[in-house]
Amino acid sequence: MSNSKEAVRKVLDQVKADNRTSLTAPEGKLVCDAYGIPVPKEGVAKSAGEAGKMASSMGFPVVMKIVSPDILHKTEAGGVIVGLKTAADAEKAYETILGNAKKYKADAKIEGVQVQQMLAGGTEVIVGSITDGSFGKLVAFGLGGVLVEVLKDITFRLAPATKDDALSMLDGIQAHEILKGVRGGEPVNRAALAEIIVKVSQLVSDFPEIVELDLNPVFATAKDATAADVRIVVDFAYKPKPKPRPTEEIVAAMNRIMQPKAVAVVGASAEDGKIGNSVMKNLINGGYKGDIYPIHPKAADILGYKAYKSVKDVPGVIDVAVFAIPAKFVAGALTECGEKKIPGAVLIPSGFAEAGAPELQAEIVEVGKKYDIRLMGPNIYGFYYTPANLCATFCTAYDVKGHAALSSQSGGIGMAIIGFSRSAKMGVSAIVGLGNKSDIDEDDLLAFFEQDPNTNLIAQHCEDLKDGRAFAEAAKRVSRKKPVVVLKAGRTSAGAKAASSHTGALAGNDKIYEDVLAQSGVIRARSLRQLLEFARGVPVLPTPKGENVLIITGAGGSGVLLSDSCVDNGLSLMSMPADLDAAFRKFIPPFGAAGNPVDITGGEPPITYVNTVKLGLSDERIHSLILGYWHTIVTPPMVFARNMVEVKKEMEAKGFVKPMVASLAGDVEVEEAAEYLYQNGIPAYAYSTELPVEVLGAKYKWARGAGLL
Repeated sequence: MSNSKEAVRKVLDQVKADNRTSLTAPEGKLVCDAYGIPVPKEGVAKSAGEAGKMASSMGFPVVMKIVSPDILHKTEAGGVIVGLKTAADAEKAYETILGNAKKYKADAKIEGVQVQQMLAGGTEVIVGSITDGSFGKLVAFGLGGVLVEVLKDITFRLAPATKDDALSMLDGIQAHEILKGVRGGEPVNRAALAEIIVKVSQLVSDFPEIVELDLNPVFATAKDATAADVRIVVDFAYKPKPKPRPTEEIVAAMNRIMQPKAVAVVGASAEDGKIGNSVMKNLINGGYKGDIYPIHPKAADILGYKAYKSVKDVPGVIDVAVFAIPAKFVAGALTECGEKKIPGAVLIPSGFAEAGAPELQAEIVEVGKKYDIRLMGPNIYGFYYTPANLCATFCTAYDVKGHAALSSQSGGIGMAIIGFSRSAKMGVSAIVGLGNKSDIDEDDLLAFFEQDPNTNLIAQHCEDLKDGRAFAEAAKRVSRKKPVVVLKAGRTSAGAKAASSHTGALAGNDKIYEDVLAQSGVIRARSLRQLLEFARGVPVLPTPKGENVLIITGAGGSGVLLSDSCVDNGLSLMSMPADLDAAFRKFIPPFGAAGNPVDITGGEPPITYVNTVKLGLSDERIHSLILGYWHTIVTPPMVFARNMVEVKKEMEAKGFVKPMVASLAGDVEVEEAAEYLYQNGIPAYAYSTELPVEVLGAKYKWARGAGLL
């Protein structure tokens, strides 16, 4: 490989010396050759015999062109002949081109005749690379030619990409069927295309100064794939983001912040309505058992705790300081925390970068770096860590303990998380505000929650990712153990900068997030409600053992909508084997519909639900169940709910554990029934055929990404 790197370095050094920002076509060809990226073969022949030999070794057809600094308009001069099919044709064409050139300009300096492989047919695709502000080097693939601009049908992966990543890209565009050959067309050579993607991704990773690259079009045929046109844009000032801190180092600091033995409240107050008062009350009322040190310039004690003028006056060790003072005083107090060797600061105050004061934020970041203090915020509501009864926030104390850890970049969204969690009785291990992310961001939280035995799912709301690549790498690692759900706010690509390459112009920011999050095994939530429902429901469901989903419904209408939801959420409805069909038919009236959905019809007694669900749980070919309940006098809502929970427990005792979700259609009593089902391990929703299937779909997405299916 070193030789190929030297060849590229030589070309780039020349471009740099000339002060250029892009490579010429011949330079692009040299770079492609160095990395084994197939481009049309070409050479310059100095005689007719040489032209014949060259053409034969390239493979026909070829095109031949005059090479002369004195002839700019080659076609006009009769200096171009296309579609040559034999060595004899090539030799003859050499003589013809030379003769025409002499006629056109007798004294023209002639360097020879270029012989170039002509690309025949195939499917036109584009392979490219861009450099994203958050994710760094990305490789892209889509349909080439004119279509690419119109359809914007393109997919991205982090570079360098593996062969599996590359193959997944071929299936990752909407028009992927075209690559399989339609209407008698030949399928493309997938391995050849994947190889080009991998090589491009390696090239841009080896040379960060290549900021944009387009191979467009690449002609993909059944035999091979060749890039007809190469465009490379460079920026020698480009610097990749520095490597993130080692995970162990992150975890050591985060452990002290999230599970502190002693907390200082900078700006503690005895006065109701002050933020420093709320923080003190929440720490006390939340049941935190560690030491609490109020910091106040004048008070002797606050809410029964001895107060200190500065953190430096506190005799013991302090693990974290919660700030409730105006922005302009933060840097000074933070410096004292540094001198006291406090490893973490929770910065509640606003009035920094979000309020047009980036210099105040830059100042606290410098202090943090100087003293190695990890900063959470500024501009946040604080955080909760329930296993330590820690409510380091001004919101309200929170006591429903559980195993979901949630974070948000926004205070308002944080309050929604608190409210939903309380209302839905969803236990949490943590709720964290990240605000301006001057330092601690989503990757730091992932590293902490990954090893936190109290957390089994991580759900994060973010508006941007400071270092998308670091996040993706952390998420890829963590999501193999615990589900990671992300709600990325700001899906519209308003304000995406104009780019000079096709690939760049197509990189609507959200498409990059979509593809990279999927590549990292993250479950993407489309709305706040979905983020919350996934956080609540995904841990409740057992992991499915396979892809076969069965719907059992008492309402035909629900069955149809539930089927639609399965398609929308990437679930595959099992095709019903004949023997299983016959088994279900034993339990349902003759006018009911077997197949999938199994429609037991509305007038059935509870025993029909019981029998069909039992069969669904006991047959090993079925991997998960979706229940559609219809409120009737014969089977009232709570009767249905109790029966289903009983069947679930009975079958679990026999070793049949499968995910089950339910959709309940009926009058208001279905709300109580749905709640009862949910509390007993069956995520259930009144009045919705979408939500239960979305939750099941999220569980499947995670299981597939973690390689558990």
